[in-house]
Amino acid sequence: MSKIAYIDNKPYVLQEGETIISFVRRYYSQNYIPTLCDAPNLDPFGACRVCSVDVALEQDGKTKTVASCHTPISEGMHIYPHSKNVQRLRKNIVELVLTDHPLDCLTCEVNGNCELQDVAAQVGIRKVRYPEGKNHLHYEKDNSHPYMTSDLSKCINCYRCVRACDEVQGQLVLSMSGRGFDNKITKGSNVSFSESDCVSCGACAQACPTSAISDVNESKSVKPAAQTTRTVCTYCGVGCNLEVSAISGEIVSIQAPFDAAVNQGHTCVKGRYAFKFYDHPERLRQPLIKKNGKFVEASWEETYDLIVSKLTDYRDNYGADSIAGISSSRCTNEENYLMQKFIRAVIGTNNIDGCARVCHSPTALGMQRTFGTGAATNSIEDLKHTSCILVIGANPTAAHPVTGAKLKQHAMQGKTTIVIDPRRTEMAKYATYHLALRPGTNVAVLNMLMYYIVTEGVADLDFIKSRTEGFDLFIEQIKKLDIDAMEAVSGVDRHLARKAAIAYAQAPAAMSFHGLGVTEHTQGTFTVMQIANLAMLTGNIGRKGVGVNPLRGQNNVQGSADMGVQPHQGAGYLDVTNPAVNNRYEQFYGVKVPQQIGYKIPEMFDAALAGKLKAIWIIGEDVVQTDPNTQKVIKAIESTDFVVVQELFMTETAKYADVVLPGASFLEKSGTFTNGERRVQRVNAVLPPVGNTKVDGQIIIDVMNRMGYKQADYTAEGMLEEISQIVPFFAGISWEELGKNGKQWPVAKNGKDTQILHLEEFKRGLGFFEYHDFAETPELTQHAKDYPYILTTNRVLEHYNCGAMTRRTSNVELCTEDALMINPKDAEKHFIKNGDFVCLESPRGKVDVKAKLTDEVNQGVLSTTFHFPEIMVNNITSDVHDTEAMCPEYKVVAVRIRKSKGMYKG
Repeated sequence: MSKIAYIDNKPYVLQEGETIISFVRRYYSQNYIPTLCDAPNLDPFGACRVCSVDVALEQDGKTKTVASCHTPISEGMHIYPHSKNVQRLRKNIVELVLTDHPLDCLTCEVNGNCELQDVAAQVGIRKVRYPEGKNHLHYEKDNSHPYMTSDLSKCINCYRCVRACDEVQGQLVLSMSGRGFDNKITKGSNVSFSESDCVSCGACAQACPTSAISDVNESKSVKPAAQTTRTVCTYCGVGCNLEVSAISGEIVSIQAPFDAAVNQGHTCVKGRYAFKFYDHPERLRQPLIKKNGKFVEASWEETYDLIVSKLTDYRDNYGADSIAGISSSRCTNEENYLMQKFIRAVIGTNNIDGCARVCHSPTALGMQRTFGTGAATNSIEDLKHTSCILVIGANPTAAHPVTGAKLKQHAMQGKTTIVIDPRRTEMAKYATYHLALRPGTNVAVLNMLMYYIVTEGVADLDFIKSRTEGFDLFIEQIKKLDIDAMEAVSGVDRHLARKAAIAYAQAPAAMSFHGLGVTEHTQGTFTVMQIANLAMLTGNIGRKGVGVNPLRGQNNVQGSADMGVQPHQGAGYLDVTNPAVNNRYEQFYGVKVPQQIGYKIPEMFDAALAGKLKAIWIIGEDVVQTDPNTQKVIKAIESTDFVVVQELFMTETAKYADVVLPGASFLEKSGTFTNGERRVQRVNAVLPPVGNTKVDGQIIIDVMNRMGYKQADYTAEGMLEEISQIVPFFAGISWEELGKNGKQWPVAKNGKDTQILHLEEFKRGLGFFEYHDFAETPELTQHAKDYPYILTTNRVLEHYNCGAMTRRTSNVELCTEDALMINPKDAEKHFIKNGDFVCLESPRGKVDVKAKLTDEVNQGVLSTTFHFPEIMVNNITSDVHDTEAMCPEYKVVAVRIRKSKGMYKG
């Protein structure tokens, strides 16, 4: 029977776990009970007491006044939100707040969008009876930061900014100090925003009910002519929803919607603030053709004529396999689908690849071998239901900041957290167990964990028996593991490994998260299979709060792979060598399609150097700066007769092109992105393409039509309809049905989506156990003697991949250059001090980079980023790849170091 409570003596059904204010809001408006300290993404706090209501219980009939934001509702409770007593109390509270608040509303940046202003009007303030406080004009504005601002004279001590920093971001930068009128917000140890440890996520600014904390965009100010568009972020694979405000064709600010399933009103410095690249002076605005060694502007017609002429000539005279395409994980699903369709159906080759396969191909292949599908098994929402997390080869607080903040919150709450990473990352600092392995030894450490789970008798034998196969051979081999050897090669103490293994196995629910520190190794695929084996070994598959969850690097890595941007699988991961699949594609595309597997990106470069590849079309990938062994990449591009690059800026790769096509940013196009949890979300154009640029999908279609293949003009709705007919797990996806928060594939034809995979059985039927021994990378077996240090690459929070977008925003003021992390003891051996230039040399070449002395890396291990073209770190990375999926091994580079006199210019 339903439980009843009363609002103004009217009965309403209550729900378990509700507070009084949430109960009232379900039946009345959001602002029916005024409040100043409450926010949708913060825990109840009870600081302001403006939300007070009178409450009477049926048992005794006595009335008392309580704060509705944190008082639980109970059966039979009578609530009076606007009694005379409550009205007097609220008015008195707000008057007291206003005594210490400047009454300059007309000139305040949040005039018309100020919660204090709204509440004052709502409670009936017409004058303030109390004398003004002593501090309301005392504080100087803080404009020290590229993005964040503060004017603490406007602060009402609601603590919302402090709680946002603590509860949402977990950064603990803001606090309160002082008492009475001296009570104020403090940043760090009472320093400015720029001097503090602020990560510029903007959660505090969005939470602030006044303009006490804001940003340089004045994001909360009322802009009468502004139009707000909801879209999805272009940066990492988290897939944050954004509300973008624009006036007269200019973007003025970005906020994060509280009703977003992915990010719940939160985003990072890149998503919220790094958007001004879209109209940067260096943005490409017109097609360019290289004539006599120099780029000259050209019309679209001239450019299309040249491309069509060249590609037709090479296809007819050298065969379709003389042409290749590289698509982009920054583009929409629809555009990636079109690019692979163009290469297969128009050109007639499977030479199509992209960074999705480059960076996460071991994830797809390893999980496909073990489970039958290569995508995340669970949703990020499941963090609310897990008791243990395993983070391996990932630095999510920097590379996937919103998910990283949630993982960090899990660790900060004292829940079991296991981090396997050579670096002492931010997550590692909060971890219950940090296994600081030597780079390249993931397989050794995971074998140790599985050995202890088996030998300590904590494996889930019931799950193994009913849901898996291959276990008998697997357990036979795992029991033979040489623990001494694995401990020695990895540098991980066996006792620590044992404790971590038992903690993971005995947790009621455990989730794993892995990143490029898993995939970008010679044994990347085997490592992914081990992570999957670890989950099966402990029964952590097919329910809430468990699973194997890859952290996808770029915004649409998952989607571009789903759409067929790989040489061995077409749209929907269908095998291009299977005759039945080929027949299906041919009937759908209306032309013959190739049956042999095409070139992967490294094979494209080899083919170019061998004179076999004549033309390549590269969309949104700066392979010269981001692919390994830069000098080999440059030689391969120079050896290709005709190079088309489609980009936003003149990247390092675009400089070597014969034709440069100006594409559109995510702010200028519509389509869908698929985030790391398989969530397909709508990307909505905020502005038309700048200058004479075009939507990337339309550029591809224009060339398709000119080459004789009929394809309708680009619309997100139309392309998604086509995709839903050929990609099985998109069968029930349509533009309108996606709504605000998208759907997680597979989506059935009736529109029902899927939050958790492998509930009752795996895609392949039974999960497959397969053991693999640790094997040292050739990079070290061949070069460690002369190059004794190991370099591993990483990212920083402020930048993204090659930095083409973020370097053209104020993020460059927060992080100005690549730096080399080096342990102080290693630095001392080479007389290197913090800030000195270090000559970093490998068998491929050398670069000079500034030293950053830190204990974040162990002795013998170095780490740096590749965001800035001035350094070009990939000049020294190797040609070694994962043995199964050809993913480049960025994470183990044999190097030697010495102090340098300055940046190497050679």
